[in-house]
Amino acid sequence: MRFSAGAIALAICLLTPAGRTAIAAPGNPSDPPAPAPAPAPTPGPTAGQDEQPSGANSDAAARHAKRTACLKAARTKKLLGADKTAFIKDCVAAP
Repeated sequence: MRFSAGAIALAICLLTPAGRTAIAAPGNPSDPPAPAPAPAPTPGPTAGQDEQPSGANSDAAARHAKRTACLKAARTKKLLGADKTAFIKDCVAAP
């Protein structure tokens, strides 16, 4: 059983480079090169999709940044449990 598993592994290792050279070999050197494929079109928004205004994205980013700063402040104060939760709620609600 060990010999056959080793032989299979060896065969797979040896066939992989041989397969690459067979695939990469050109058919006829005098043939012109194949044209490059056209780039795929970039999908745009469709009529059914709702687009968020850029203001919503910036508001979300600002809230995330503020919450992250509050979490860091809670960590430096070494708050845990309910104290940490209350501190974060107050910190995020503060202007």
